[in-house]
Amino acid sequence: MGYSRSGYNLGMRVYHCLLVLGLLVLAAISLPAATPPKNETVRGKLVVHSGEATVVETSEHQRIVLDGDQPTRKVLHDPRVNGFEVEARGHFTAPGQFLVDPQHTRALVVLEHGKPKMITYWCDVCYIRAYAPGPCVCCQKDTDLELRDLDDIR
Repeated sequence: MGYSRSGYNLGMRVYHCLLVLGLLVLAAISLPAATPPKNETVRGKLVVHSGEATVVETSEHQRIVLDGDQPTRKVLHDPRVNGFEVEARGHFTAPGQFLVDPQHTRALVVLEHGKPKMITYWCDVCYIRAYAPGPCVCCQKDTDLELRDLDDIR
């Protein structure tokens, strides 16, 4: 046995590393780049009916179904926001279906005299603000809808 196995092992390791690197490069080249959905804005009158999907009716009388994360869905199903002029940022998931960006990005606002207002819910007993309708986390009293300036959220 006149040859060294350590040289053979080193050569095989280099070969395997180059082979894996080549496969990774080929995979990266062949995969299409995932492009994020185009961010858009829809404006119009919010139409909320119990048991139905909430829609925004645009000035062109187009009805667009709105959806979002869990807190946004709660706001969208609150009958107290029915009839408000709103602006929603997000993207279309299909023709006539719009996914509102997550609530923490302030993507759904009411337009009051052209000025954006954040939809909030206030407990006047505990002085606690919430961003989705429902009972106060402290006293369980129903919270009141309160529109706030975007720079005055506290």
